[in-house]
Amino acid sequence: MSPDADALVLARALETLETVILGKPAQIRLCLACLLARGHLLIEDVPGVGKTTLAHALAHVLGLAWQRVQFTSDLLPADIIGVSIFDRAQQRFNFRQGPIFTQLLLADEVNRASPRTQSALLEAMEERQVSADGTTYVLPEPFFVVATQNPREQLGTFALPESQLDRFLMRVTLGYPDAAHERALLRGGERRELLPHIGAALDAAGVLRVQRAVREVHVADALLDYAQSLIASTRERADLKLGLSPRAGQGLVRAAQAWAYLAGRRSVLPEDVQAVLPPLIAHRLERRDAEPHGPDPGLAAEIIRAVPLSP
Repeated sequence: MSPDADALVLARALETLETVILGKPAQIRLCLACLLARGHLLIEDVPGVGKTTLAHALAHVLGLAWQRVQFTSDLLPADIIGVSIFDRAQQRFNFRQGPIFTQLLLADEVNRASPRTQSALLEAMEERQVSADGTTYVLPEPFFVVATQNPREQLGTFALPESQLDRFLMRVTLGYPDAAHERALLRGGERRELLPHIGAALDAAGVLRVQRAVREVHVADALLDYAQSLIASTRERADLKLGLSPRAGQGLVRAAQAWAYLAGRRSVLPEDVQAVLPPLIAHRLERRDAEPHGPDPGLAAEIIRAVPLSP
């Protein structure tokens, strides 16, 4: 398929998603850019604003095989990865694959599971494989984790460790709808009822093709200098607990490439980096004196103002 045809397909995908999640075009575009950049996506917000519906809609539009796991306090790692079952006839153990063996795993309310269970996702998210009983199993391609979580201050939640948070490329917050779109929701009924009628704009092969095209989006040396300066500035600030990791830096460039691709451009501009920076740092950077009540909306703007563009 030609690049122009892919652009039309992606435009149709965005339009379809916007009919399901009303009034959130910027967040939807960020979510799609995250997946096209081969990143995992974390959607955090209060209950009832459409987190799970958006994750379902993404799976439908991308045409991927998907599984949903409802994370609870009693969920075990084997419930995600799979379990070995003894076959009496063959006198051996056979591995029965868990729901993680899919192309898009919806980890619903991921922070309601214990840290032990959350850690079952670490290898899969980084290496796209899982290990069980001394054997390594490769996961399908493409492989995404789209996780939803409730704010940390809500009852029954466990904070995700930094090592797992850093494996999510972006954290996106939907927020409440404005008055006009909430009126449309009240008049139109349950948005989840639209999901069975969503047609797939892509399929697995199409997603892989677009991902390869995203990696071909040109990144000039001056743009890499700018990205490096942004990353370095987060490590030099005394008011931040941690700076951005090298993994986050690679993700920043990939996300900017995807953002530029969705805009129909074949080279990255500084504006692309600035557009994807807020959701990229939302779950990675935290002020030393901050209360744990979610991302700091002003932090990205501070970092961008502090790092001038190269002349």
